[in-house]
Amino acid sequence: MNFEGYQTKGFYDEMVAHDGSIRPAYESVYKQFEQLSTQEIQQKQHAAEKAFMTMGITFNVYGDGEGVEKIFPFDIIPRVITAEEWNPVEKGLQQRMRALNLFINDIYNDKKIIKDKVIPGEIVLSSKDYLKQCEGITPVGGIWCHIGGIDLIKHSDGRFYILEDNLRVPSGVSYVLENRDIMKRTYSALFERIGVKPVNDYPAKLLETLQFVSPKEDPLVVLLTPGIYNSAYFEHSFLARQMGIELVEGQDLIVKNGYVQMRTTKGLKKVDVIYRRIDDIFLDPKAFNPDSMLGVPGIFEVFKNKNVAIANAPGGGVADDKVICSYVPDMIKYYLDEDAIIPNVPTYLCSDDKQRKHVCENISKMVVKAANQSGGYGMLIGSDSTKAEQQEFIDKINEYPRGYIAQPIMSLSKVPTLIDNHLEGRHVDLRPFILSGKETTVIPGGLTRVALRKGSLVVNSSQGGGSKDTWVLQEADQSKNEEN
Repeated sequence: MNFEGYQTKGFYDEMVAHDGSIRPAYESVYKQFEQLSTQEIQQKQHAAEKAFMTMGITFNVYGDGEGVEKIFPFDIIPRVITAEEWNPVEKGLQQRMRALNLFINDIYNDKKIIKDKVIPGEIVLSSKDYLKQCEGITPVGGIWCHIGGIDLIKHSDGRFYILEDNLRVPSGVSYVLENRDIMKRTYSALFERIGVKPVNDYPAKLLETLQFVSPKEDPLVVLLTPGIYNSAYFEHSFLARQMGIELVEGQDLIVKNGYVQMRTTKGLKKVDVIYRRIDDIFLDPKAFNPDSMLGVPGIFEVFKNKNVAIANAPGGGVADDKVICSYVPDMIKYYLDEDAIIPNVPTYLCSDDKQRKHVCENISKMVVKAANQSGGYGMLIGSDSTKAEQQEFIDKINEYPRGYIAQPIMSLSKVPTLIDNHLEGRHVDLRPFILSGKETTVIPGGLTRVALRKGSLVVNSSQGGGSKDTWVLQEADQSKNEEN
């Protein structure tokens, strides 16, 4: 398959430069695809899709007329990142997670960052994810967010920028692992030749992280899921299986004698660590939403007493707030006395009168987001919207300025993607996963999400997006050593 007719005009393509030359990182991948016919590539694509179907790699879409469960779209052409490009990204993500954990611990205790006027107190305390119930709590090691998923984009200048943080129950890592498994089977010789950093040790590292925060040695760890109708249920069951731990629902757990106990066929068994995939407000009907049927009554009190560890800890979602995200570079400077290695995408806060005026006057050039929404919902892309839609968002902004931020429309990079029987560039982002325990560990690469609709900037699976395998190349000398 050749790249004749492939368009790179008007955006940054990660494989093909504007002059038509292949960027160095992709030379081996390009040569591989150049040797394959269109039919052979399509056969590999179909084989991959069949494998996804056989393995049940799916996600759920609520209210979709086509049914609840869908196969996660996957593209057979990988995204490649060199070691030289990845190393500063890895350091920047570790830096960011350290600062975010320090911030969360601070605002629920001493509030020094607010007293020193680095971030306005009203911004923090008005976040819907700030939980007063968590005030005075310090989890083991001061770690609130043990598993983070931070979304990056590559701009037209070829640099990575932080788009947003996901620190409550970030999802998508199961697709990283399954994508890699399929690609290794499809391109085994290529993997060996170019040296791709492995990701298959993630479940073991995740389990180590969970065990580290346990109140006792040799802990019993469980994964708490909302159940089969959750959009990420495949991932919940996959990770529990990979770690060799029990997958439980709220009804499987009970609080008794000051501890969380798991119902088993042999009676109750004390639980030490809970990897929860349930949002904060549904975790405990006694402490948060009294109507929740998903959580465990009394579990928050056990957590407060340090008789069970919960990852991620309830309350950490305050740092997911897109308004607070804009202050993370200030947090890094305040807590670590360092400059942010990875810059944020420029962000306008609609709660500021001057910035709100600028947003409303330039809304056709902006991406407007609700501060606490995710999954591509509650968002306006100005260039793809009508005047009526723009006015609707202006009204929403003016009605509740604190609830919205805006960012200039960034020129997301593209990567060649198989569309029918030819290649077209499609916009991508990147969600690396970071584990915070005894050490801060970043999975090499992460989940590359692809906007499969032509021209679309929305990569979320719920909005028609798919994924690619992300290949972070090893250092040249390391690759040679491993070959020997």
